[in-house]
Formats: sequence, C-alpha cells, structure tokens
Amino acid sequence: MIAKVASKKAPKQGMLENVMRQFDNAADIIDLNTNIRKILEVTNNEIVVHFPVRMDNGEVEIFTGYRVQHNNALGPYKGGLRYHPTVDIDAAKALAMWMTWKTSLAGLPYGGAKGGIQLDPNKYSNSELERITRRFTYALGDNIGPELDIPAPDVNTNPQTMAWILDTYMSTKSPAERSTNMHVVTGKPVGAGGSKGRDRATGFGVFLTIKFWAESHNVDLKDKKFIVQGFGNVGYWAAYFLVKEGAILTAVQDAYGSIANEEGIDVDQLLDYSKGNKGSILGYAKARTIDSKDFFSLDCDICIPAALGNQITPKNANKIKAYLIAEGANGPTDVDAEEILLKKGIDIIPDILCNSGGVIGSYFEWLQNRNGEIWTLDEVMVKLEKKMKESFTTVLETSKKRKVDMRTAAFIIAIERLEEAYVQRGIFP
Repeated sequence: MIAKVASKKAPKQGMLENVMRQFDNAADIIDLNTNIRKILEVTNNEIVVHFPVRMDNGEVEIFTGYRVQHNNALGPYKGGLRYHPTVDIDAAKALAMWMTWKTSLAGLPYGGAKGGIQLDPNKYSNSELERITRRFTYALGDNIGPELDIPAPDVNTNPQTMAWILDTYMSTKSPAERSTNMHVVTGKPVGAGGSKGRDRATGFGVFLTIKFWAESHNVDLKDKKFIVQGFGNVGYWAAYFLVKEGAILTAVQDAYGSIANEEGIDVDQLLDYSKGNKGSILGYAKARTIDSKDFFSLDCDICIPAALGNQITPKNANKIKAYLIAEGANGPTDVDAEEILLKKGIDIIPDILCNSGGVIGSYFEWLQNRNGEIWTLDEVMVKLEKKMKESFTTVLETSKKRKVDMRTAAFIIAIERLEEAYVQRGIFP
C-alpha cells in the first residue's frame, strides 16, 4: 500500500497526459516502429463495473469499480487495486501504462494493469469494506485470473483486501480447481499464501535504488537528511532502511498534515504513534507541525514522494532543495516540474525503477504459489536486491550512453523490450 497524501483533493487530471508525454519522448528518441507505437498508445481492455452493496444500516449503495488492462505482450496483466476518491478511468489508464513499462524494465514476464474503486475507505466500516471488496471481485469475474490478470495492493488496500479477493475468487471455482488459483492475487497475508518480505518489498526497493545511486555518485548516506511524503507501507519501509544506513528522517507528510524535526524522527516510534492515532502523524510529541505547503521546500538531501500522483508540480518544483528525488509513488512528478528539476541539477530516480521492488516481490510470491514453494525472508531479500541492482545498473548505463535523464533511459529500455517482442512474434492475423 502507498500512503495517502496531505492534499485531500489530490489532482488526478494530468496523469494520463504525463505518461503519454513520457512515452512519446522515449519513443521519438528510439524511433519506435510506427505500428508498434499505435499498439502501445492504447489500452487492450477497459472494464467498468457498477455493483450494489448492502451497508451496515441496511441501505444499498452502488459503487463503481475499474480494471484497465494496458498490454500483455510480455505476460499476464499485473497491477494494483486502489480505493480512493480520485480513481477514475483516466487515472487507471495512466497507472496501467506505467505498470507495463515497470514490469518490462524489471525483466518480468508480466504486462501492465491497474484499477480500483472510487471511494473514501475512511467512510466505511471494516465489514462494509469486506462486502464491497468481495462484490467487486465477483463483478470482475473472469476478467482477472492467475494466468490472465493478477491484482495486488495499492493506495488504501492491503494484505487483508487481497485475502478477501482470493477467497471470493476461489469460491467461484470448483473444489478441485481452488488450490490452483492461489496466485490470482499477490500481496496476500503470509498465512493465506503470501510471501515473506512482500510487505517491505516496495519500500526496500526505494531504499536500494537510493543506495545504488549513492554508491554510483560516491555519496555516503550517513547523516544525510531525507523527507518522506506518505507514511504508509512504502514510506515507512523506505525510511526504516535508510535510517538503518545512518540517514536522518527530518520530516514526514501524510493525509492529515506535516511534521518536522531537524534532529531526526524515530521511524518506529512515529509508526506506533500513528497506529494509535487513527493513522495520523499529527500531534506526535517529538516533532513540530508545519504548514503542508512548505513541505517540499524543506532543507534536505533526499526527497521521497511516496503518496499519490502529481505532487511535485511547476508550483513547488523551484522550491525543492533536495539533490535527489526517489519516486516511491506512481507518477508523483509532473512532466513540466521534471524539466525544472533537471535544469536545477536534481537527480530523479523514476517511479518505474524506484518502486518496482513491489512488483518484483509480487512476482516472487506468484512463483512460489505456482510452484508450491515457500522461500525464507533472506532468500526473498537477496533475490530482490539482485534484481533491483540489475535494473538500476542497466538504467544508469543507458542514461550515460544515450546522454539522457534516468526516466527517459528507463522508458527506452522498457519500450525496446516490448518492441522486440512484437517484432519477433508479429501481429495476428
């Protein structure tokens, strides 16, 4: 799960435009085959379902759910489900496209998908969320499947959400088939077929890319100051591993507000506090509350946006003092803002590389379910680090060779892999 963000009305518009501009930029540089470009510019399937759910008070409410399947040239569709008011068809299309580039870049046998339900989960009880999730799963029907489209957690969804989806999906199959469908979702609780290490995979991946970047630039992470936007699963684990490396967490922003302490914030103490404070970091005694609009302008070395998309815009890009931005969220940096940041000499580890630890961890879970294996935590973490290192090194080398920024390099690698698949396989009929 990626955390919610401070702005309650986070902009959703522009994400599709952003991903298309990023795609067009890389496609132009590599002179992408015109016909393949036409295929990659559009989504394969866009599924919208409206379904009724009975609320705790006996009333029926109608919900709208989405699942967009962008491309499956490299393997089954893969991508998260989010529960958020900003979920709509354009947001799902943009996120599904990013997933296609992300899985291709990571060298996984997956395509890209994304989806979710347009709702604010804070307004519903746990039992209501369970019924909503199960009914959504039933409405999607055979549009998802362990060899077709494999959902995972995203904003405001978690292992429990995945367990409900798994149970509902399996219950629609004959008893003889049920155990063969365990890998219909990833990010499950360990007791329900999940993988050890999947909980920290995305945040650990964010940390690893920062560590690899630091090593390639001869930077020592000890005593480096960093700020994190979003204190959900990704923000917490990224901060946890950075602090273990000697870096100092100086500010955090979540859906409720922002706090700062230049001397450092204890990651685990803050997590414990937020859990006992209805998920909010506000009021934490060992940090002061600051105005959320000043968050990105804080003095720091590393900035980790790990919340929603379009958070770094031309309005705040000029104020950023960090020399490295590590994108824990999907699409947190607006294309125009990125131009400003690059001109300022700020390095950006792009989302499709930076937060790909999550989908790599999901791949490991899928493999274990498929093969009837159970890996240890150490095995998962070692394999994850090896895969992330391969991706990072390839992006860095391509960036230097092509004389482009890291995002453009990452897109070039991802798109070229898809182009190769289409060239070799041809197009039916």
